[in-house]
Amino acid sequence: MNQEMKIPQHIAIIMDGNGRWAKQRGKDRSEGHFAGMMALRATVKAAAEIGVKYLTVYAFSTENWGRPQAEVDALMELVCTGVEMNTPELCQEGVRVEIIGDRSRFSQKVNDALDRITGKTAQGERMTLALALNYSSRSEITHAMQQLAQKVANGELQPQDIDEQAISQSLYTASMPDPDLIIRTSGECRLSNFMMWQASYSEFYFTDVLWPDFGAEALEEAIKAYNERDRRYGLVK
Repeated sequence: MNQEMKIPQHIAIIMDGNGRWAKQRGKDRSEGHFAGMMALRATVKAAAEIGVKYLTVYAFSTENWGRPQAEVDALMELVCTGVEMNTPELCQEGVRVEIIGDRSRFSQKVNDALDRITGKTAQGERMTLALALNYSSRSEITHAMQQLAQKVANGELQPQDIDEQAISQSLYTASMPDPDLIIRTSGECRLSNFMMWQASYSEFYFTDVLWPDFGAEALEEAIKAYNERDRRYGLVK
């Protein structure tokens, strides 16, 4: 990576293309998801090494529950497998894991695995990896509105005090800055209900690379493209 490159503080990734990757190779979709996990492992390592401070990945959306049960079961099992495989390396790399999304629908086994990875990596200070699991932006914003409404009902907050900061602090991502760069793989060009509030002034990068083929080189290409952007935030230079 060129030393003069400006590194985004927060990168968010919509990891898309596992199924197509598997289909192109005559493999089961579950094998595509496993390959996607290995791509995530390589990308996390590369992001930490180049100085990214926050990396958020869209791992499982609320809509994904509508997939065939066998695939959902395989994805849940992969979460548990991923915890066991990757926790030691994440600790070694100084990466702290956070979970954003609604965990209430996950089994006790999955929740226990998530507790293990967040607990064991809690001391990591090099980079924060946020796994968006059972996440959708609309449900996140709805949850935030419910929290604020309850505070108003309890007399803890006045309606006129609900501003952008109050909303941001009620989101799952309250502890993180908004993403500077959002990457989507596999050639699709949409947000798919991901970080819609936080993406207000994010730069977008769409690539035809399928997620299992993503890694350090593809990440560098995305950051190069980011460095060619002129971020004005609605202002004039």
